[in-house]
Amino acid sequence: MAEYLWLIPTLPFIGFLINGLGGLIYKKVSKKTLNRYFVSIVACGLVFISLLLSTVAFVQLANMPNEHKYIEQKCFNWVTAGDVTTTGYYDKVPSKTTQFKIEWNYFFDPLSAVMALVVCGVGFLIHVFAIGYMWDDTGFYRFFSYLNLFMFAMLTLVLGNNFIMMFLGWEGVGFCSYALIGYYFHKKSASDAGKKAFIVNRVGDYGFSVGVFLLFMTFGTFNFKELGEIIGKLPAETHFGILSAVGLLLFIGATGKSAQIPLYVWLPDAMEGPTPVSALIHAATMVTAGVYMITRASFLYTRSYLSLEIVGFFGVMTALYAAIMGFFQRDIKKVLAYSTISQLGYMFTALGVAAFSAGIMHLMTHAFFKALLFLGAGSIIVAMHHEQDMQNMGNLRKYMPITFWTMMAAYLAICGIPPFSGFFSKDEILWQAFARGHKLFYVIGLIAAIFTAFYMTRLMILTFFGKERIDPHKKEHLKESPAVMTIPLIILGILATIGGFLGLPAWLGENRFEKWLEPVFEHNYNNPVFKMGHYTHSFEMMMAGVSVLAALLGFFVAYYLYGKKGIVPDDEKNWGRLWKVIYNKFYMDELYDALFVNRAKDLGNAFSAFDQAVIDGGVNGTAATTRGTAKVSSWFDKYVVDGLVNLQAWIVQTSSGILRKIQTGVIHNYALAVLLGIVILSCLYIFR
Repeated sequence: MAEYLWLIPTLPFIGFLINGLGGLIYKKVSKKTLNRYFVSIVACGLVFISLLLSTVAFVQLANMPNEHKYIEQKCFNWVTAGDVTTTGYYDKVPSKTTQFKIEWNYFFDPLSAVMALVVCGVGFLIHVFAIGYMWDDTGFYRFFSYLNLFMFAMLTLVLGNNFIMMFLGWEGVGFCSYALIGYYFHKKSASDAGKKAFIVNRVGDYGFSVGVFLLFMTFGTFNFKELGEIIGKLPAETHFGILSAVGLLLFIGATGKSAQIPLYVWLPDAMEGPTPVSALIHAATMVTAGVYMITRASFLYTRSYLSLEIVGFFGVMTALYAAIMGFFQRDIKKVLAYSTISQLGYMFTALGVAAFSAGIMHLMTHAFFKALLFLGAGSIIVAMHHEQDMQNMGNLRKYMPITFWTMMAAYLAICGIPPFSGFFSKDEILWQAFARGHKLFYVIGLIAAIFTAFYMTRLMILTFFGKERIDPHKKEHLKESPAVMTIPLIILGILATIGGFLGLPAWLGENRFEKWLEPVFEHNYNNPVFKMGHYTHSFEMMMAGVSVLAALLGFFVAYYLYGKKGIVPDDEKNWGRLWKVIYNKFYMDELYDALFVNRAKDLGNAFSAFDQAVIDGGVNGTAATTRGTAKVSSWFDKYVVDGLVNLQAWIVQTSSGILRKIQTGVIHNYALAVLLGIVILSCLYIFR
C-alpha cells in the first residue's frame, strides 16, 4: 500500500483541476457550465476512492505489530539548499551542520489513519449532501472544485511526514476557508467574513511558522519521526527554554486554526458560507488541524510542562466561554458555531492534561455529531427557504421527521448522554483531567457540560417543538429534504449513536481506541506527565454518572424555560443586561475593532494624502502642519510605494528591449553571432 499513499490526497486535487480549471475553460468556450451530474460524480467519486484507499491502508496497518505500525512513501526531494549549522539543545543535543532539505513524503501511522478516515469519510458524506443543497446554485462547479481542494489540503496536512508539508496543508485549508466562507462574494457580510477568517488565521500562522523554523534551527530536521526520536529522549524542561518557546509558538497557530481564545473571533462569522462548508470546516477539516498538530508534536509538549498547562488552561476556558456565548443566539448556525468552539476547547483540555488519545477520540466523535448537526441545520434551512432565525421555526418535527430524529441523535451525543458517542469521549476527557490531578480543569469542564446541554436543548425545543412560528408562505412548501440529503444524515446519525463504542472507558473494559494510538506516543510513556492517580473502576463509574447528571441539569433548566414556559428568542430581550451582554458576545468584536482594526486603519491613513478639503479647513498653524504631513505622505506614496512598483516595470521593460534586439528572427544575424563567438573564444584560448 505504501506506493499508493500519494493517491489519497492527490485524487481530490485531480477533482479540483477537472471541475475547477476544466469547468472554467468549458464555460469560456461553450458559454455554458459543466453538467451538474458530471461535477457531482467527479467531486464525490474521487473523494470516495480516497476513502477506500484509506480503508485499505488502515486494514494493512492494523495487521502490523505495534512496533512496526508505520507506512511511509518517499516521493521526491521538494527543496534542497545549502548547509545550515544548528544551534543544538543546550548540552543535550550538540550543534551540527546539516543540509536544508524538504522532502515530499507521505506516511500512515495510527494517528494519521484516524484522521484520514475521518476527513475522507465525513468529507464524502458532506460532499453528497452538498449536491442537494447547492443544486440550484449557478456556481455549482466552482463550489465543488473548492471542496475538493479543501480535501486535498487537509489530507496533505495529516499525511505529510514533516512540518513543512503540514504547513502547506495548513495554509491550503486557510485559503480554501477564505474562498468558501466568502463564496457568496456579492454579499458584503460574506466577503468580510472570508477576509476576517483569512487575516485572523495569518496572525496564528505567523507564530506557527516561527515555531517550525526554530525547531529546525535547534534540531536540524522537519521530519516528525526524527524529531520524536531526538526530543523523546530529552528530559522535561524545568524552566522556560527552547521547547517551551516552540510549544507556545505552535500553539499560537493552533489558536487561530482551531478557534481558541483569543483568535476564535473568525469562526462565528464563517457561518456566512453555504451550510455544507460550515459542516466541512467545523467537523472534519480545518478546525481540527490544531488539535492534530499538537497531538502529532506530543513528543515536544510532554517535555514542556509549561506549554501543556497553557494549552489546557486556554482549552478549558474556551470551552466555558464559548458555551456561554451560545446561550441566546437566534441563528441556528451561530449556536452550532459557538458549540464547535466549545467542543474544540474540550479537545485542547485533553491535550493539556496529556490525554492525547482522549482528545483525538473526541475529535472523531465530534466530527460525527457536529457534521450531523450542521447538515441537519442545512436541511432545515433549505426546507424553510433559507430561514435561519429560530424565532421563526417551531414544531418542525411534524414536517421533517428524518431530520428531527437524526439531529436528536447528534443532540444526545453532544450533551453526553449514554450510550451516544459524545458521552464516552467527553466523559473520558473530564475523567482524565480529574485523575491526572487537574481538578480545576475538571470543575470548569463540568460547568461547560451543563451549559452545553442548556443551549443545545434550547435549540432543539425552539426548532422542533412548541408552537409553530413559521411564515405561512414558507409553511405551504415545507417538507422533508430529498434522499441525497437525508441519507448522509442517517449514516451520520448511526455513527453519532454507536461511534463511542470504539473507545469504551476502563470501567467497561479495555479502551481499544487508546490501545490503537499507543505506538504514536511510545516516546512519551516514560514521562511523569502521563501518571494518573489510583482510582477504582467503581469511582470512575460514579464520576461518569456525575457528568450525566450535569447534562441533565442543563436539560431541565432549558426545558423549564423554553418548553414549560414557552419562552422564545423575542422574549429573551426582557432579561435585561445579562441577555444583552451575552447576545452581543461580550462585545469582543467591538473590542478587537477598537484595539486592532481601527488602529490599523489609522496607521494606513497616516501614510495617505489628506483630502484637500481637510487642508483648506485648517485654522491658524493647523493648516500648515496638515499641508506638511500631506506632502510627506504624498512623497512617500509617489516615490516609495509607486517607485518600487515602477522600478520593477522599468527593469522588465529595459531588459526585454535588449533581448528583443538580439532575437531578430534573421538567420544571417544568428550565423554572424555564432561566428563572432567562435573567434572570441579562439582568441581567448590562444592568448590565455
